[in-house]
Amino acid sequence: MRRRLLPLAVAALLAVGGLTACGAEDGASSAVSVTDVGPTAFAELADDPDVTVLDVRTPQEFAAGHLPDAVNIDSSAPDFADAVGRLPKDGRYLVYCQTSNRSGVATDRMVDLGFTDVYDLQGGIVAWAGEGGEVVTD
Repeated sequence: MRRRLLPLAVAALLAVGGLTACGAEDGASSAVSVTDVGPTAFAELADDPDVTVLDVRTPQEFAAGHLPDAVNIDSSAPDFADAVGRLPKDGRYLVYCQTSNRSGVATDRMVDLGFTDVYDLQGGIVAWAGEGGEVVTD
């Protein structure tokens, strides 16, 4: 019995190793995706002066209250892809909306446009404010 199991185990290991090797080409990177974060992690990331906090709500919503230092690019505007596409693709972006519906669509669109370091605030500004996060008006 043992003599039959050993060749099977070796064959299984070789098959798994071969499949793993076929999974990525030399120099290929893994798929880029959006990282969903809650308000606490979002606040920690926002402390980095090199990040861009992006509010994808309407200008009216933005004017009523937004996160400090946020940049407003309305995800429902016809020129959203052009406006966000002018941003450096290799930057780090923290994106939010009211409740995280629009930001989910916007962050997926950003990844499609070639952005590689994108975070989505789960629960949006509602969750942010609910956990005591600062909301400002200009």
